[in-house]
Amino acid sequence: MARFDNRVAMVTGAASGIGKEIALRLAAEGGIPVIADLNLDAAQATANEIKSKGGDAFAVAMNVTDEAQVEKGVADTMARYGRIDILVSNAGIQIVKPLVEFPYADWKKLLSIHLDGAFLTTKACLKPMYAANYGRVIYMGSVHSKEASKLKAPYVTAKHGLIGLAKVLAKEGAEYNVTANVVCPGFVRTPLVEKQIPEQAQQFGITEEQVVKTIMLKDTVDGEFTTTDDVADAVLFFAAAKSNVMTGQSLVVSHGWFMQ
Repeated sequence: MARFDNRVAMVTGAASGIGKEIALRLAAEGGIPVIADLNLDAAQATANEIKSKGGDAFAVAMNVTDEAQVEKGVADTMARYGRIDILVSNAGIQIVKPLVEFPYADWKKLLSIHLDGAFLTTKACLKPMYAANYGRVIYMGSVHSKEASKLKAPYVTAKHGLIGLAKVLAKEGAEYNVTANVVCPGFVRTPLVEKQIPEQAQQFGITEEQVVKTIMLKDTVDGEFTTTDDVADAVLFFAAAKSNVMTGQSLVVSHGWFMQ
């Protein structure tokens, strides 16, 4: 029997990058991923890829900052499967600018996607989880949930905030056998990170190679990026926990990124 047989897992931002890898890995172990993404066509393509390999998946259009869309995605999932066992709150963006120049609109946009999105999807999924007396909630944090970097004020703030949200849910969800944990990856070479390299090179007046070596990977022991597979390993570790003892935790997934 596979670890996730018949488990339904809603994964936000799952049409590409880390979210897609998590969905593929869940499906490979018997799970049924719900591909929740702004881009419905891309979400459907990921679902079709899973189905072509003999698995099951369901694509839903979801702007995680829109409460009505979130509620509809959860309702449609419940209508189709009758359960939601796992939530992976992964949707996110990045905007890099010095704090003194950061537009308020961009600050609000980033916090809304990372924090409001985590709150809205959690709130919606908790209803069926509490009713079933089972749930595993995993938030996609970052090493920036523990540390700070220049140019990333709202991102660092949001990723720190996810740890607080997980700790609250760990306490409130305990009596319903619902756990909450945070996976904190180092830099993963996804489109989100690729976009930051030239932006930071311009801001700091250095080369793109220097951004990679002296900013992104300077605190690793081997100068290597974390992989989507590394992150999926950690997510599936929390998602597969058989008891509710392991909750309210945050796990750094990086090549030797040392926390102060």
